Amino acid sequence: MSDETGLRVMVVDDHPMWRDAVARDLAEAGFDVVATAGDGLQAVRRAQATAPDVLVLDLNLPGLPGVRVCKELVGGNPSLRVLVLSASGEHADVLEAVKSGATGYLLKSASTEELLDAVRRTAVGDPVFTPGLAGLVLGEYRRLATEPSPAAADEPDAPRLTERETEVLRLVAKGLSYKQIAERLVISHRTVQNHVQNTLGKLQLHNRVELVRYAIERGLDGV
Repeated sequence: MSDETGLRVMVVDDHPMWRDAVARDLAEAGFDVVATAGDGLQAVRRAQATAPDVLVLDLNLPGLPGVRVCKELVGGNPSLRVLVLSASGEHADVLEAVKSGATGYLLKSASTEELLDAVRRTAVGDPVFTPGLAGLVLGEYRRLATEPSPAAADEPDAPRLTERETEVLRLVAKGLSYKQIAERLVISHRTVQNHVQNTLGKLQLHNRVELVRYAIERGLDGV
């Protein structure tokens, strides 16, 4: 049985031929394509009805822009993973998508294999970006981190992380994937996921992007 079996994916794009081609590639690779949509409002309705694990989302949609779709769906279901698949590599579009809750951002120039790999990695919470865009996102969070945090890390009520959770958090902030972290610490991929989920719960954060910002605000990315 492949890793894709049972993984529920939805494809949103306003170009029918492109949307159908992506859905077909995903289905042929073993993913369960539970729905497709051609505009923003339709995307929200169908995603709420079918509960996909991963949403492959174009940004340029009629009715409701992709970033609004992302923000609304992730806001209602923080466990939803969103992979933006866009023709735009504009920095403003990338940052807006990530701040709206997208886990990754891939350009439409990517190959089918790159898309399939991106969906697999997005499903487990890895941030996936077309080369060059990951540095942009981390750079933006470093810029935001120069603003004082409302809650200092040494406050009495600050959550206590274990030594291993802090170690994993530091590597997350450096931009390593779960697989890379597992190899670095000589632990399983599942153990890394568990540490990240525990840390998210303790810090009351919703996704890995927020976790990266938390770590950078506390200087963990440079240690």
